[in-house]
Amino acid sequence: MHPATFIFVNYTHPDTPPPVTSFAGAIGMKRREFLSSGAGATLAATLPVAARAAGNGDADFVALTDRIFYERLALSPQDATSIGLDKGERAALKSRLTDRSQANVERYLAHRRWAAGALRAINPANLSPAVAQQRELALWYEDHAIASARFDIENVENPYVLSQADGAYFEVPDFLDSQHPVDTKEDADAYLARLDAFDRAIDQDSEKQKSRIARGLVAPVWSLDLTLGQLRALREAKPEESGMATSLARRAAKAGIAGDWQARAAAIVASKVYPALDRQIAFVESLKGQTPAGDGIWRVKDGEALYAAALAEATTTSFTPEEIHKIGLAQVADLSARLDKVLRANGMTQGSIGPRLAALNTRPDQLYPNTDEGRAALLASLNQSVAAMQQKLGAAFNDPPNDPLEIRRVPVEIQDGAPNGYYYRAPFDGSRPAIYWINLRDTANWPKYGLPDLTYHEGVPGHHLQLSYIRRAGNLPLLLRNTFNSAYAEGWALYAEQVAYELGALPGLDEAGYLQSLLFRATRLVVDTGIHAKRWSREEATRYMMDTTGFVRGRSQSEIERYICMIGQACSYKIGHNVWVAQREKAQKALGAKFSMGWFHEVLKDGILPLAMLERRVDERIAARLRG
Repeated sequence: MHPATFIFVNYTHPDTPPPVTSFAGAIGMKRREFLSSGAGATLAATLPVAARAAGNGDADFVALTDRIFYERLALSPQDATSIGLDKGERAALKSRLTDRSQANVERYLAHRRWAAGALRAINPANLSPAVAQQRELALWYEDHAIASARFDIENVENPYVLSQADGAYFEVPDFLDSQHPVDTKEDADAYLARLDAFDRAIDQDSEKQKSRIARGLVAPVWSLDLTLGQLRALREAKPEESGMATSLARRAAKAGIAGDWQARAAAIVASKVYPALDRQIAFVESLKGQTPAGDGIWRVKDGEALYAAALAEATTTSFTPEEIHKIGLAQVADLSARLDKVLRANGMTQGSIGPRLAALNTRPDQLYPNTDEGRAALLASLNQSVAAMQQKLGAAFNDPPNDPLEIRRVPVEIQDGAPNGYYYRAPFDGSRPAIYWINLRDTANWPKYGLPDLTYHEGVPGHHLQLSYIRRAGNLPLLLRNTFNSAYAEGWALYAEQVAYELGALPGLDEAGYLQSLLFRATRLVVDTGIHAKRWSREEATRYMMDTTGFVRGRSQSEIERYICMIGQACSYKIGHNVWVAQREKAQKALGAKFSMGWFHEVLKDGILPLAMLERRVDERIAARLRG
């Protein structure tokens, strides 16, 4: 039922600092020097790793990870804003967009290679057990980021620079509106500075995409058409009526910041942003004759290897496409049988599961009107579900956080290519709440019986609760509080739906929504591998999803289109869920009366782990629990 959740992290690199002999003694100085310096050569070429990584055990590790974190942050301005660290000595970052050039990608990868070497140079025997585990986790993230390098792309799960869901044109306006703060005149000036740099970001994407044409790394024609539609939608308003101008004006007025902000923003939109959009529109039009035929990643050079790497990245496992496909088929059959019982108990007995769910999806009592009033009522229902679930959490979690969460509609300008839902974490400083976005281009995509479960996935006890624990995990270095892997996080969110069900929050037809959500994720295993390994077409995959889950065509096709351009990630949900369920069952069996849900869920405080590391950590916690 729920599409991807994205945690946006901007990839960057550091400059080269002078060598120092002690992390613990130099880190404060280096932060100030680095953040006040201009660009320079890459750190990786000159940093003496061994000298910097020896001698101080836990303190060296913490200082190293802090250094890695702040050096990346200094050249990741959008990430600095997203997590609320663009203030004080880092205030200059608020006026910059992240460099999207290929040169910056290469500098970023050089820094990750340096960081991996520095982490390896720390002897785990000199660390406390908890910090040794953190070193292993930090090294895992560095190594997996480096793995994409052999394909000369930033991320193996996102092979295309420009698509209906990727590109500066898609990301930057939304970022400026929802994450860049406008609380002071300095914030408003910084907004204008970032808007002034938007044309460069657009052109950088085009240049990077141009360099990948020869390898076939161009999105399919239908994706390019969707991209063109969104580019033109962003371009069509008068400059002064553009969302990029009105967002700044509206928020400046609300904050009482004097100035003609709308006119100043409109001038930049007219003179710089719109000409850049025109250039990109012409470029994307030219790409339609240069993209290989077909839909799956198999159609590009080294596509089979690229997909294997994407599955490994997304699931943190070594499952082959064929193994994942078979797991999906088996779980589709099992969940369809469970749904049959629930639907029969609610009077729906005729036909296979897909048609019965499709009929339920269109029942008038299950639909909100496709109007602004209907959308407002839908959003109100989601907020009610969050509030009601928060009151139940104490039965399954020890001292659960209650951090603010806003539920918003995906901006209209990008809704045609955006996922059906996603989540922005709250910044570390708490300056704005977390945001859970839902795509309301058509309320028929969201029948009422599935909405509570959606909220438990995105909100509590799902992503919002899990990331609230991470944000408060003071024993974790900053670097490990700003990491993400989909198998753990999306697996948790799907498992969290199960916890909500077990807490009695999904009665009656709402249980059908919960089981449909699991069925949807099992279906993803089948269609993602079908598209990219078995050469299914977009239409074949869309039809399978419609027939299996009962989703309407528009929603099903939008999902399939996302899996085609974001390869492998759709498999992370159910694979991760299977592991979370297995870990709890293992702990319950081993501990008997010593098991409690609150105790088990405290593993969330250990950071976002690859699945094998999660399994081992649960084993360690079980052994410690048995000892005493």
